[in-house]
Amino acid sequence: MAKITFMGAGSTVFAKNVLGDCMLTPSLQDAHIALYDVDGKRLQESKMMLDNLNACCNKKRAKITAHLGEKNRRAALRDANFVVNAIQVGGYEPSTVIDFEIPKKYGLRQTIADTLGIGGIMRGLRTIPVMKAFADDIEAVCPNAWFLNYTNPMSLLSGFMQRHTAVKTVGLCHSVQVCAKGLLDSLGMGDLQPVQWKIAGINHMAWLLEIAKDGKDLYPEIKKRAFAMNDAARKKNGKKHWDMVRYEIMRAFGYYNTESSEHTAEYHPYFIKGTHPELIAELNIPLDEYPRRCIDQIAAWEKQRAELVHNKKVKHERTHEYGSYIMEAITTDRPIEIGGNVLNHGIIPNLPANACVEVPCLVNRNGVQGCYVGELPEQLAALNRTHINVHLLTIEAAATLKKEAIYHAAMLDPHTRAELTLDQIRHLVDDLLAAHGKMLPKYR
Repeated sequence: MAKITFMGAGSTVFAKNVLGDCMLTPSLQDAHIALYDVDGKRLQESKMMLDNLNACCNKKRAKITAHLGEKNRRAALRDANFVVNAIQVGGYEPSTVIDFEIPKKYGLRQTIADTLGIGGIMRGLRTIPVMKAFADDIEAVCPNAWFLNYTNPMSLLSGFMQRHTAVKTVGLCHSVQVCAKGLLDSLGMGDLQPVQWKIAGINHMAWLLEIAKDGKDLYPEIKKRAFAMNDAARKKNGKKHWDMVRYEIMRAFGYYNTESSEHTAEYHPYFIKGTHPELIAELNIPLDEYPRRCIDQIAAWEKQRAELVHNKKVKHERTHEYGSYIMEAITTDRPIEIGGNVLNHGIIPNLPANACVEVPCLVNRNGVQGCYVGELPEQLAALNRTHINVHLLTIEAAATLKKEAIYHAAMLDPHTRAELTLDQIRHLVDDLLAAHGKMLPKYR
C-alpha cells in the first residue's frame, strides 16, 4: 500500500483532480492519503470532499487522514512514497496584491507574476523557506519519497529542491501536454490529430521543436495560418484572439512556446512597454490578469463548495495531470514518458548544467529520469538563458540570504530591466521586502 501526502490540500479542486485520479488507478486505490494544510477550514472541506469521492468512486477505499499545521507535518509525511506539493504561500491577500500594486507604482505592469518578473521573484522567495522546511521533514521521515512539485514559480522552486536538498524532486506543469493540441485547434487544424511532437526548454518557455503528421512537417502551414491571423487582428478593428503574443514570438524566433500569451507577454522586454502602450490593446495583453482570476475564483468557490464538499454523489474521471501516472509507473514498473522539470546536467548542452529544464522524462521503477535532448536552436537557448539568469540568482538569494542577489535577479529580469533604471530596481526590491515583512526571512 502506497502512502501519498498532499501538501496544500486546502486546494480542494486540484486535490480532487490529483487524488481522484489516484482513486481511479488500480495500483493506488488502497493508498493512505494524508492531507496537510495550515488552513483548518479548507483542510476539512477537502477531507469531506475526498471522503465522499472515496465512497463513490473507489472500490478498494483509500485511507484518508487530515493533518493541520506545522506540528503535525511530520506525521503527514512519515513513510510517504509520494509527496504532492500544491501550496501557495501568502495567498491572494496580502502577497499577490503586494506583488502587483507596488511595482505598479513604479510603472511596472504585469499579467500573471507567478513565474518570472519581479512578482515571480518575490513569490519564489517567500515559498522557498516553506519548501526547505518540507525538505527537512522529508529527509527525516520519508527520505525515499518522490516530491511532485506543482507550485509556481516552477523552475525556481524545483531547482532549489534539486540543488539544495536531498529530496527526489520533479516539477510538473500541464502546459507541455496541451501545447500541440491547443495550437492546432486554434488554427483550424485539429482534425490532423494525433500528431508527432517534441518539446524541450524550460518551464513556461519550452519550445515546440518538431510537429509532424505521418512524417510531414506541419510548421510551414502553422506559421502561414498563425501569421495571417495576427496580421488581420493587429489592424484597426481587427478581431483579437487569445494567442497573439505567442504567434509574434514564433514569427520572430521561429518556434512556438508552451505557455500562454498572457504569461509570455511579461517574459520578454518587447510587449508591455511604457514607451509603446498601444501594444497592450493591439496584442490583446490582459494586464493584472492574475488578480482578476483570484477574485473570480474566491467568489466562485462559494458555489463550488456546495457542489463538491457536501455532494454525497460526487463523481470524477481521470484527468491528464501527470501525478497519478507517475505514481503508477513507479509502483508498477510500467514505463511512461512525461514532460518534467529536472536538473539539466547536460540534457540540453547549450543551457547551464545547474538550470532546471523541462524535457521528456522516462518514468519507471527507478523514478523520473530526464532524457537527452541535444542543443536547442541558439536563439531559443538564448531566450531561455535570460530566464535562467533570474532563476539561478533568486535561488542564490534564498540559499545565502544575500539581498544583493535579489537586486541582481531583478536587474537581469527581461521585463523589469527594460522598464526601470538600476536605482529604481533597488528601490522597488526594498519596498517589496518591507511590504512582505515577516513573510520573508531577514536578508542582509
